[in-house]
Amino acid sequence: MRQHLRAMRASLPVILHLTRQDLVERHSGSLLGATWTFIAPLVNILVFVLVFSRIMGAKLEGFGADIDQYSYSIYLICGVLAWTAFANSLGRITNLYKDQSHLVTKVNVSLLALPLSVLLAETIVYLISMGFFIGFLLLIDFPLSAYWIGVPIVYGLQCLSVYAVGLSLAIMAVYLKDIKEVVAVVLQVWFWVTPIVYVTQILPPWVLGWMRLNPFFTLVSAYRDLIMYQRLPELLPLGIFIAVTVLILCLSLWLLGRTERDLRDCL
Repeated sequence: MRQHLRAMRASLPVILHLTRQDLVERHSGSLLGATWTFIAPLVNILVFVLVFSRIMGAKLEGFGADIDQYSYSIYLICGVLAWTAFANSLGRITNLYKDQSHLVTKVNVSLLALPLSVLLAETIVYLISMGFFIGFLLLIDFPLSAYWIGVPIVYGLQCLSVYAVGLSLAIMAVYLKDIKEVVAVVLQVWFWVTPIVYVTQILPPWVLGWMRLNPFFTLVSAYRDLIMYQRLPELLPLGIFIAVTVLILCLSLWLLGRTERDLRDCL
């Protein structure tokens, strides 16, 4: 384990370079360049607010007359921002070793550290989006409570789960060509079976019971508890989520240890 940690520290300059390169190359060749990293999140939030609050008039009750008109937009943004970071990170890490095969085979970079470049890039985009979200909340006088301190903790758990699952998927994608497509399909289905754009109140009780087996339901519920309802999330589901994540991480580390040499040769 110490050897892996040393290798990850040695790979840190490469990871930071890949993160910067990732953010720059997303919009390379466009007129505004890296400015799109700020424009896209801002436009998304404006669309959510204008379409759902102003045009459709969708709202949730119980937040006060001035806030109720924006309540569904807040509910939606809490889920969509977290899901976007989650899905983008998992999808990109799945194919990371194949996409970076020229680097893996020519540079002594830690395979454990490589997924961090994706997580860092997506985290920067998420932080920009959250910055605009907070600005919107301040604009409508939505109270920002001390429970916001828990948001980075939940996001950290989200990144850990993406890293754990994505590491195994990235290894399997080297040997199984269909993994990338399977993950894309699963993420599409996963989005719609998670209450991100709809509220849990419309679900039958038996469906809500099964929903608790959905890992992202645990995360999105925690975000909304902290941001919208200003309360602590349920600790038992989060505890189970952490335990399962650690178990998957251990399995992923074991799998990489068994296959790393062959994996580099296959690339």
